[in-house]
Amino acid sequence: MKVLIVEDDPLHRSYLHEAVNAALPECDTVIEAENGTAGEKLARDHKSAHIVMDLQMANRNGIEAARTIWKERPETRILFWSNYSDEAYVRGVSRIVPDGAAYGYVLKSASDERLKLALRSIFIESQCVIDREVRGLQQKSLGQTNGFTDSEYEILVDIALGLTDRAIAKRRSLSLRSVQNRLQQLYDKLDVYQTAGDDHEDGRFNLRARAVTIAFLRKLLNYSALERAEAELQEWLDEK
Repeated sequence: MKVLIVEDDPLHRSYLHEAVNAALPECDTVIEAENGTAGEKLARDHKSAHIVMDLQMANRNGIEAARTIWKERPETRILFWSNYSDEAYVRGVSRIVPDGAAYGYVLKSASDERLKLALRSIFIESQCVIDREVRGLQQKSLGQTNGFTDSEYEILVDIALGLTDRAIAKRRSLSLRSVQNRLQQLYDKLDVYQTAGDDHEDGRFNLRARAVTIAFLRKLLNYSALERAEAELQEWLDEK
């Protein structure tokens, strides 16, 4: 068995190397990459390798690297190991997981035993292992517990990218009225009117900008999510 570790922090790579050796005596080869770009190349070179992937890395983050790896080899088993449980990261991972894939999302704050259990469960038993905190956000992202539906989240991203209502309607194949209704739902769920108070009525607050600000403060959006969304937007524009 081969395991590929994709992690930009040398100390964390060393820790993961030791954890893999302790949890997986079946593993005879551990390969290391310091960023997503190198990880993609090594994943191609070692097609049978299972992968432990950090999310936040320079020179291509873990979500983008995993997207490429899964596109080329959907059966690859990936354990995401991250400091972050932001909804933006959780949604980013959920969007790219192939149907039936064995994967995991474990926080770096988890215990040694939790990490070892996840390694064996995913790489040996083909089970999915998701930390409780992350699982709660996944359920929330599916529209439960007053979370956002996928269509509402797409519109949140679109207004963060600067698209007008008409551009959003064209991109998402919606009527202008549907876009405006979903914006109102977004504002309600983000408490935009409450935080702006009566000031939005006299023009002191731009509601779209306020919604994006609150989304960042609540960690619904982050740099990686918008970087990915900008690339997708450019692809859409190039098709027009």
